Amino acid sequence: MGKTPKKTDGQPENPRLPLTRRNYVILAAGFLVILLGFVLMAGGGSDSPDEFNYAMFSWRRITLAPILVIGGFVVEIYAIMKRYK
Repeated sequence: MGKTPKKTDGQPENPRLPLTRRNYVILAAGFLVILLGFVLMAGGGSDSPDEFNYAMFSWRRITLAPILVIGGFVVEIYAIMKRYK
């Protein structure tokens, strides 16, 4: 009873940290991409409520920024799921 059983599920005896430095760098890059997407979405309001500003519906805000945000979340998922040795 004094002996510890060997792990048979493929896990090593010495557990390592689940994420390496490379994972954290990729996580930071994904966060910056998400932040860039939100910055590109910001702004575009009109000074006067009587005027309509077409800049609110620019390609940058409607297409590019959401693609960057979703891409950033994909990078975050990849960085968490990828196992580096």
